[in-house]
Amino acid sequence: MPVIDKATFEELKQMSGEDFINELIDAFLDDAPNMLNNLRTALAAKDVESFRRNAHSMKSNANTFGATELGALAKELEFMAKENNLDIGTRLEVLEEAYGKVAEELKGMRT
Repeated sequence: MPVIDKATFEELKQMSGEDFINELIDAFLDDAPNMLNNLRTALAAKDVESFRRNAHSMKSNANTFGATELGALAKELEFMAKENNLDIGTRLEVLEEAYGKVAEELKGMRT
């Protein structure tokens, strides 16, 4: 399974334009570490709603770029938080690892 679905990425690139795709990538690369930090903070504070919101944002942003594995992992965390369950085991670490792969791939896809 590719880290980034090329068809989804190309569709986004066509819709947004060559110039704007770099801005979208940069915004995601700037925002995602903050979302991950917010997830860690919310988990430590047992703040289910903040955890859910950040997982939702990560899911949406990942899916926009075609980062389907990252999106699926974030969706699972979002669903768990909706169920008021923050007993997530190592899922946050897995999400962070998946984000690292997506970030590297996206850096190479800048035009």
